Amino acid sequence: MAELLITFRETLEAALIVGILYTFISRTGKMHLKASIQGGVFAALAASVVFAIVFQLLLGGFSGRAEEIFEGTVMILAAVLLSTMIVWMVRNKNVSESLENQASAVMDSNKNVAQGLFALAFLSVFREGIETVLFLYGIYIKDGGLSFVTSFIGVLIALSIGYAIFIQGKKVPLKTFFNVTSILLIFVAAGLVSYGIHEFEEAGLIYYPGPIWDVNPALNLDGSYPLLHEKGGIGVFAKGLFGWNGNPSAIEVMAYLLTLAGVSYMWSAASAEQATVTTNNTSIIENKCPTCFEEVDAKSTSSCSNCNTELDFS
Repeated sequence: MAELLITFRETLEAALIVGILYTFISRTGKMHLKASIQGGVFAALAASVVFAIVFQLLLGGFSGRAEEIFEGTVMILAAVLLSTMIVWMVRNKNVSESLENQASAVMDSNKNVAQGLFALAFLSVFREGIETVLFLYGIYIKDGGLSFVTSFIGVLIALSIGYAIFIQGKKVPLKTFFNVTSILLIFVAAGLVSYGIHEFEEAGLIYYPGPIWDVNPALNLDGSYPLLHEKGGIGVFAKGLFGWNGNPSAIEVMAYLLTLAGVSYMWSAASAEQATVTTNNTSIIENKCPTCFEEVDAKSTSSCSNCNTELDFS
């Protein structure tokens, strides 16, 4: 389940980036630059695959204590990046404006515009690719595996939303999607930190006093895991999504709770700060068409003059 959240969020962000860039060149009459954006996206996808392969080779090059230290480091690094991404997305609501400004700067410069847009698309999407690889590897180490089916479902859902927004002109409640997934991802980040600490305990970097409790049920007579065991059907779901551990140490529990409280506080504070800014100043996003991001006057028109999308800012 955690991998579905990760692939959904990262793919949705990448889809929005590509959609915004496409809309920008369409609105400015520069559709001949479409190939540059496509090239940047495909190059970023290829680079992400290469990064994943290199990362896998690096991961496979460790064994014993070194492997435990490396895995613990990867999980904590993934948790830090995931937490940073969650808070950053709350504080930066005007991503479309930022991308448009960067694209405008490329077109206004004397440099090769096609190469500039290629680089902009490549760097924007490749960043999402690197984050996806790190997050998924962190989950892979913590859970002992990944579900490619749920990962692919996350990608499909995100692409469907991107298609609905930019191709069909639908108004999608992105704020709700991001808020709900952010709350769930905070639990994922806390679980990554806790299991990263567990790996350090296994490696002897942190003193391991033993489990503070052990509520994992005994194995079934046939040797299978009961549903509530952390490796059973329900336990695996809780472990993947909420970082559940049936026999954690006191340090792991403290790390989990501190991460959960700390990231939740930063996310809540950033949300409240953004809400205050939106109240005191009319948001740029609210004055733009949800499909093509053309600036509109919500008080005097009911549809976008650029793409004819019906507007409803109530």
